[in-house]
Amino acid sequence: MITDHLPAPRAILFDLDGTLADTAPDLAAAINLLRARAGLAPTPYDVLRPTASAGARGMIGVSYGIGPGESGYEALKDGFLNNYEAALAVESRLFDGIPALLEGLQALGLAWGVVTNKAARFTDPLVGQIGLGAAGCVISGDTMSHPKPHPAPLLEAARRLDLAPQDCWYVGDDLRDIQAGRAAGMRTVACAWGYCGPVEPQHWNADHLLDTPHALLELVSAVVKAAQARQLAA
Repeated sequence: MITDHLPAPRAILFDLDGTLADTAPDLAAAINLLRARAGLAPTPYDVLRPTASAGARGMIGVSYGIGPGESGYEALKDGFLNNYEAALAVESRLFDGIPALLEGLQALGLAWGVVTNKAARFTDPLVGQIGLGAAGCVISGDTMSHPKPHPAPLLEAARRLDLAPQDCWYVGDDLRDIQAGRAAGMRTVACAWGYCGPVEPQHWNADHLLDTPHALLELVSAVVKAAQARQLAA
């Protein structure tokens, strides 16, 4: 069994957008409000949703066809972010199965936290409004000098939980999440229930690829119980 030899984690760290929470509806609303004010037709939601984990860069990229450094990008970014800040949690919700997953982790005696590239001005109010206020730590995209895929935010999360990085798993729905987790020395989980972006998650080299939050809870539970059994047999 794959779980028989794995050391048990002491904490599970999560990306936010597309991993714990379905925030795409409010992100899409923010960019389409910007377009409406300019007299432009809305960008279809099914075009915007897959890029939600990329935040302003993703939303502006697919809606306007420009990126950072190009003319007009910064003005669009400011307008988009101001719209989003004014309506953070109108339709954003935890994904189905996430509340049960977090309760299950706590029942197993594990800590959990949030590590996102979303700026603190959005993260801090959002986590409380959508039911993530019990997180053991919340690291935003501007908490450290480098965001993901740099490992610094994940290493800071481990430090705040008073754990070694190798005692933590990191769960995310974007290639950058897996790159950051591997660079930090953490076991990585790609969540196929999220937005996942243009590169399919089976190509991310994550340690695990799971379809549902329930599958993650089952995996973690099996690893923890196998580790406990080894201790009893020692």
